[in-house]
Amino acid sequence: MLGAILVGPAGLSARGVVLSLVDALPGIDVDSGLTDQQHAILWQIRMPRVVLGALVGATLAIAGAAYQGVFRNPLADPYLLGVSSGAGLGATAAIVAGLSMSSAAVPTAAFIGGAAAVTATLLLGRTVGGGRSETVIILAGVAVAAFANAGQTYLMQRHSETLRQVYSWLLGRLATDGWNQIQVVVPYVLVTIAVVMAFRRTLDVMLVGDTEAASLGVEPVRVRLLLIAVATLGTAAVVSVSGLIGFVGIVVPHAVRMLVGPGHRLLLPLSVLVGAVFLVCADLLARTVIAPAELPIGVVTAAIGAPFFLLVLRRGRVAR
Repeated sequence: MLGAILVGPAGLSARGVVLSLVDALPGIDVDSGLTDQQHAILWQIRMPRVVLGALVGATLAIAGAAYQGVFRNPLADPYLLGVSSGAGLGATAAIVAGLSMSSAAVPTAAFIGGAAAVTATLLLGRTVGGGRSETVIILAGVAVAAFANAGQTYLMQRHSETLRQVYSWLLGRLATDGWNQIQVVVPYVLVTIAVVMAFRRTLDVMLVGDTEAASLGVEPVRVRLLLIAVATLGTAAVVSVSGLIGFVGIVVPHAVRMLVGPGHRLLLPLSVLVGAVFLVCADLLARTVIAPAELPIGVVTAAIGAPFFLLVLRRGRVAR
């Protein structure tokens, strides 16, 4: 994170940045040596972007680990139940309606769209299969995602002049306007991490199957729906301000699981840390690879995540 703060077109000394960070601590007063302009660059441009990247990465990673746990499927990710498609539809609707000039309109519409899509998925899954089967919920998510994608495609076709703006959001970005977006998503991030962490032992029990988990006093259906709702709420919140950033929720839990095993006592907290670092590093690459231009961060995570994903699949096939 410190490296990401230091890199940029405006030169900031490592000593000045560190002293400025120390000066921000309560009860400490030191002179960082930074000019007013450098101080503004540090605290209003670079720090918010790095912190937002860490929050988004941590949330997507722990949500991915939670999904993989409750569905007992290592290929599950935070976008499984239609949150990405719903958020994309909401953001597209706001952009084609001419609301993109408002800094809050697109994120708000994306959050509402993502939350509505997951709500529809859970209601449809409960109606069809009583919410008792992971497969039923996943298929309901596929149906809802297809509907949302159809609506988004229709809007993009009817308003082709907005395609550039729509694709810019869909490919992901961590541009911020100060600390406002961070203040919006922090409560959702903290609740998501706290609730999922509280069920880390329960997730270990659920790995053995619903019948066995029920015999040990766990209510798998209730736990599954709660964790799906919480993980998806956090995902919808961060996606609303970052756009659609793929592969984090699959790659990070996989990488951590390869190092420490499937136990959620270590898997979940390490996914939070590794997810934060992964996305900050990805954003650093996005800002520097073709500087002074900038790559969409979703392109960078896909370039890293897709080969890793293929490697995991190949290793699994060799193991079988």
